[in-house]
Amino acid sequence: MKRLLIVACILALLLAATSLRAFAEGEAAYAAFTKCLTAKVADADVKHLNVVPGEEGWLFFVPELRYAAAGTFWGAAAEHVSHAMSKSAMDPLPAILDFQEQLKKAGIELLVVPVPAKVQIYPEFLMRNFLPTGAANAAPARLDAPQQSFYAELAQHGVNVLDLTPVFLAHRAADEKGFLFCKRDTHWSSRACALTAATIKEKLANAAWLAAVPKRKYDVQRKDISFVGDLTEMLAEAQPTKETLKIDIVTELTAKGKAPVGSWRDSPVILLGDSHNLIFSIGGDMLAEGAGLPDHLARELGFPVDVVAVRGSGATPARVNLLRRGDNLAGKKLVIWCFTVREFTEGQGWKKVPVIRAK
Repeated sequence: MKRLLIVACILALLLAATSLRAFAEGEAAYAAFTKCLTAKVADADVKHLNVVPGEEGWLFFVPELRYAAAGTFWGAAAEHVSHAMSKSAMDPLPAILDFQEQLKKAGIELLVVPVPAKVQIYPEFLMRNFLPTGAANAAPARLDAPQQSFYAELAQHGVNVLDLTPVFLAHRAADEKGFLFCKRDTHWSSRACALTAATIKEKLANAAWLAAVPKRKYDVQRKDISFVGDLTEMLAEAQPTKETLKIDIVTELTAKGKAPVGSWRDSPVILLGDSHNLIFSIGGDMLAEGAGLPDHLARELGFPVDVVAVRGSGATPARVNLLRRGDNLAGKKLVIWCFTVREFTEGQGWKKVPVIRAK
């Protein structure tokens, strides 16, 4: 028995030492990461640039780099890092908690789904020879310590957050559909939309109301597309470089044949947020139709969602659009609030919006 206790103590000490070493390595990696980002942002600001070229044709959006290097961005720290015009709208925490409370009183669930920054998933394409510890393995080191702390803060207040970073890090290697982010655009890829939809479905596995919604049938077809990304357009190249991706286009199978998924106003699920909910879904400047997050969510859930997304800020303007409906979200069961993480510091701000008014 004594020998077993000694062995157990040794194992515990080894595990503790390993954890401390991993923590120290993570801290060092994050410090090096933010130092490099800060220097690149400062250089871009001097040159009045919104795009920083990376390795192998990758491009990065300066506001996103600025966010990733900002550190703590809520509470008292918000006024030092936020670019919102109004001081009262700099801290995202009060607005998110207020929205959560409104929905809770109405019997509606909230799922917050922040989209990780491209540079947090693929830092090596911005910084030569920089690779997170263990990047060749299934779970590379994280470079978003403040983000993790904020999500923990939200969880303490009862807010359900889907942290996509570990999911994306585990799937960061390119497959036949490419990477999880467009190389030359500010948005995630169609592949990331499909992965996110599947992850959301897993998150909702125990939702009792989900089974009661009539299900529809869907078909998926793969297609190659070429496009000029918005970051490429910001460079104003004489001959813009095109990017090529394979996308999975979702269509609904009806009695009359195949039909686009579209947005369903009477859906029990609202998809709220910014253009990450529109990219590859509505066509035009959003690059393709039928291969975005709403389409893949419909395939995963078995019915379309009610899309309330804007091309600009997914924080306040998107919620204002909900307010303008004036229906108090009647019939809704879930709001999926999906927006880019740079919204925490680089958007128009976080105002409280009375989406659900007292009767």
